[in-house]
Amino acid sequence: VQRQKGVNELKRKPIWRQQFQAHGKLANDERNSIDSFLNWAVDNPVSYNTPFNKLILFINPLLAFTTIFLISIGYAGIGLFILFLLVPFVIVGRKINTIKTLHNQLSKKTEILAKYSDMFGMIEKESFESDLLNKQKSIISASPKSTQNAIKKLSETLAAFDYRLNLLVGIILNIFFLWDILQCIRLEKWKHTYGNEMTSAFEALFTFDELNSLAGFAFSRTKSVFPEFSNEEFVLEANDAKHPFISEKNNVGNEISINGWGKFQIITGANMAGKSTYLRTVGINMVLAMTGAPVLAKSFVLKPIDIFTGIKTTDSLQDGESYFFAELKRLKEIINTLEKDSKLFIILDEILRGTNSRDKHNGSEGLVKQLIKLNASGMIATHDLALG
Repeated sequence: VQRQKGVNELKRKPIWRQQFQAHGKLANDERNSIDSFLNWAVDNPVSYNTPFNKLILFINPLLAFTTIFLISIGYAGIGLFILFLLVPFVIVGRKINTIKTLHNQLSKKTEILAKYSDMFGMIEKESFESDLLNKQKSIISASPKSTQNAIKKLSETLAAFDYRLNLLVGIILNIFFLWDILQCIRLEKWKHTYGNEMTSAFEALFTFDELNSLAGFAFSRTKSVFPEFSNEEFVLEANDAKHPFISEKNNVGNEISINGWGKFQIITGANMAGKSTYLRTVGINMVLAMTGAPVLAKSFVLKPIDIFTGIKTTDSLQDGESYFFAELKRLKEIINTLEKDSKLFIILDEILRGTNSRDKHNGSEGLVKQLIKLNASGMIATHDLALG
């Protein structure tokens, strides 16, 4: 119900919602790019923020500019500068492998993090009414650790770290300022301050992204309704339920009505009559309802329940499994789950297709009796009229 309220509120914010979606498409991040970033944010780093490194960061520029000054006034020769070069090369050189590993881990994330910084900022600046959206917003904008500011700081540090990609600039910066060591220390400080907050902040962002997508569905499907939920015995009641993937002009609505446990409906009809589409209509609207999304129906009442389907069973040459064997495995999984006292709504399409008509009928009848005995409810589509 809280998710419904969040989706309904975002539905009424089309400009904000579309801008949020557009920002999400600005950087082409890979599927695991954020996972790798979050793993880095919470792991135990190689420590660069040591008293020695802090001291040498202060001393090295003094030595560099003092050496140049002495050479410029003729007090010392170029040999002194060559001798000075040993300091940065030894300091940076002994850490070069770990520095390179760290940079490779975070490289190419500057643009991606800048994008997410903007998305966090959009959430922080927007006002919301629903409890769920405000709860997620509070995780992101918890003062004083604003996620937008934290990501912005990190993005700036990574941009500075990327200077090492320019060989000449990288060498000069490391000679005079021990640049790689400096950026590693800055990253370590950032991680210490913000690292542990990132997982929850990105989870909140993902929740916004998810609800935003469902709100887009609600906005574009003007005839959709938010379902009601029952706390009583199992009930699934719908009026004029439709499948969201079928175009409006070809979409025919159907009733859905199952009350109580141990109730099964047998769906029959000719080939291409729409049996499988009807089963999918029931299943997809149940799933939408339980995510907090609206459904395509005039009315929809449901008791939330786990759904178990057997609609697209396939054989496997690699595993040596025939279609019939694969289907038996799937049906056995249903029975095992129910025997653990789990409640299930079961949707099966043309069960036991891989055997002859007599065995198919006997097996189907035995299965239905077993499912009812185990107090499951559901729907089965079949050409076997006698099964009814």
